[in-house]
Amino acid sequence: MKTVTLKELGQLLGASIKGDESLEITSVATLEDATQDQLSFLANSKYRAQLDKTQAGAVLLSEKDAEDYQGNALVLKDPYVGFARIAQLLDTTPKVTLGIHPSAQIDPSAQLGEDVAIAANVVVGANVIIGNNVQVGPGSVIGEQSIIGSGSCLKANVTFYHDVVVGQDCIFHSGSVIGSDGFGYANEKGNWIKIPQTGGVRIGDRVEVGAGTTIDRGALSHTEIHDGVIIDNQVQIAHNCVVGLNSAIAGTSFLAGSATIGKYCIIGGGSGIAGHLNVVDGTHVSGSTNVTSEIRKPGLYSSATIAMDNKTWRRNTVRFRHLDELFNRVKTIEKKIKD
Repeated sequence: MKTVTLKELGQLLGASIKGDESLEITSVATLEDATQDQLSFLANSKYRAQLDKTQAGAVLLSEKDAEDYQGNALVLKDPYVGFARIAQLLDTTPKVTLGIHPSAQIDPSAQLGEDVAIAANVVVGANVIIGNNVQVGPGSVIGEQSIIGSGSCLKANVTFYHDVVVGQDCIFHSGSVIGSDGFGYANEKGNWIKIPQTGGVRIGDRVEVGAGTTIDRGALSHTEIHDGVIIDNQVQIAHNCVVGLNSAIAGTSFLAGSATIGKYCIIGGGSGIAGHLNVVDGTHVSGSTNVTSEIRKPGLYSSATIAMDNKTWRRNTVRFRHLDELFNRVKTIEKKIKD
């Protein structure tokens, strides 16, 4: 178990220390569950009541919240960011054992860097390049001519098709599929003719892809995920999409073919972006929103109907069918009044 003092944590975060700087911290926890050797945080005022009752050895606090707190604290501008950095430092997630498991199948033409960890039943295809300190979890498959940058991690049962290029320090969670065929077909007299998807996938540095997420390869050019993007579980990103720097996509959302998401965008869970649309930098789409036209101005966009009791919902649904009729009636009345 790793142990670090409050003084060391303060130096790491550039935070001021209130209380016993020699206190040793072993892990992080919530205000409600923390014990004397654990560190917690307060980032939301609705949990203020828990601060007075917490048994945490120390708490990350803003200057305002630290004023009346009598216990040990690290005081900084953004306690939640501080918590994230300390949680990384004290992370106990198991890593794949260094070396190559005997059951792994690695093509002789593949190039492996230093300190690589290849777990059981991994398959590495021809002309693959794997950088230093890469971890590949059990049952994962890396297709031909793919490249994985140093420090990246594939959890169990991740599948890379051929020609997938990934940057440094990326994480791919179990069941994610990168480089599968895009949904490209031509229709001839009712019969579907498959269009070969000959593009690849290009993923930047520090990208995280959630469990069960699929990123399709491009039809001709590449599908692109830029640096710092985070993608939640069970997201579908179709062929030739582009996701810009440091954007975030929450679970069960989908991007249809050739959609382009700008930099620093947030796409809420269960949302859908129609194909061939551009979403401008800095856009925030709330959960369950369907984007069917381009967004050219940054801001918050929503379209989901709020939850209501079923009887009211059914009544309103019937009324919605008459919306066009009602609009025309109002328009006619307004014209009569104006005349």
